[in-house]
Amino acid sequence: MKLLRKAFGFLGRSLSPEKPTGWSTGPASHAGEVVNGSNSLMLSAVWACTNLLAGTIASLPLTVYRTGSAGQRTAAREHSLYRILHDSPNADQTAVDFWEYMCFSIELWGNAFARKDSINGRLVSLTPVNPALVTVTRQPHGGLAYQWSENGQAFTVDETGMFHIRGFGGGPLGGVSTLSSGRHVFGLAMAIDRAAGATFANGLRPSGTLTFDRFLTDEQYTTAEARLASKFSGAMAAGRPMILEGGVRWDQVTLNPEDAQMLQSRSFSVEEICRFFGVPPFMVGHTEKSTSWGSGLEQQILGFQKFTLRRRLKRIEQAIMKQLLTAADRASGITVEFNIEGLLRGDSRARAEFYTALLGSGVLTVNEARALENLPPVHGGDVPRTQMQNVPLGMAIPGTQRSENRHAGT
Repeated sequence: MKLLRKAFGFLGRSLSPEKPTGWSTGPASHAGEVVNGSNSLMLSAVWACTNLLAGTIASLPLTVYRTGSAGQRTAAREHSLYRILHDSPNADQTAVDFWEYMCFSIELWGNAFARKDSINGRLVSLTPVNPALVTVTRQPHGGLAYQWSENGQAFTVDETGMFHIRGFGGGPLGGVSTLSSGRHVFGLAMAIDRAAGATFANGLRPSGTLTFDRFLTDEQYTTAEARLASKFSGAMAAGRPMILEGGVRWDQVTLNPEDAQMLQSRSFSVEEICRFFGVPPFMVGHTEKSTSWGSGLEQQILGFQKFTLRRRLKRIEQAIMKQLLTAADRASGITVEFNIEGLLRGDSRARAEFYTALLGSGVLTVNEARALENLPPVHGGDVPRTQMQNVPLGMAIPGTQRSENRHAGT
């Protein structure tokens, strides 16, 4: 309880016209801290979770595919969306920059917005908009209106002019903000960090005490303090023997239960923050506890992909197909999908065994396997092949079938 009272006592925050972020996110947390997009990233767990999720998704290739009448699927590189989604959505950003910003917005604000720029009805670019600035409302005719102000200019567009990806809980007007839902957990972590920082800043954690058998004059006190600081403080003086006389005693100050509780609470805050983002703590460097997601790296990555990434990737893919593809695109078999093979890429031996099994059973063609390794196709590599070992013996050894038939007739 002492720790909590101490943490809740540090409630100061910056509120000024020059730095308006302190005003921006509604009610304060139970700890009294106002949580917003700027100060939440000062928590290492929030930074690590958003960096991991946004960076991982942004690094995955996002490809536009065309499915033929026979069911074969090929990359539609000639489609106008391919360049926008896969290479560069606008004049300022690469695809990685754009998708990292969009995914970062979804993780913190529950929504990601990008203004559509079109020429003669053809989409030519996507420009991201800060989700903290956007207000979404339902119009009388049933459509949505997006309003925001940027650089002193007000904007209002309908759904035809805005690309909107909704996060968890995605209702018609938007997803659920992690900053808002997790403000009590984030605020408590901030308060504990603030309390710990103030403890050290105010010098309340001395390494030890000198005890004299009599009261000192002001001059003696100053002299003792100066000599102690000059000879025994700093890393270079660590382990230096101390000579004491005249009844002077040195007492080492150990970690008290309250400080130990503070360290434990900071560790617990990391786990709580990871729960909000659906990230296993071991993936952000918190390795105090073992994971139940398997012992090998491949099993852990599979668990991360299945329980954390898959739904995020599906939200983005379906938002693109609903909002960026035309009716003609859908009719012609155009789809959009992330390529997650890079996440599952094993070592050379594991990949060789994987390809051998799939090539031998006819699941993959040679060129499909080469494409997964970023190698060019070869002539004749599009024909599925299979091994011939698992066949009747007479079909494998010429002449054996005739011999068997002759014996069967006698």
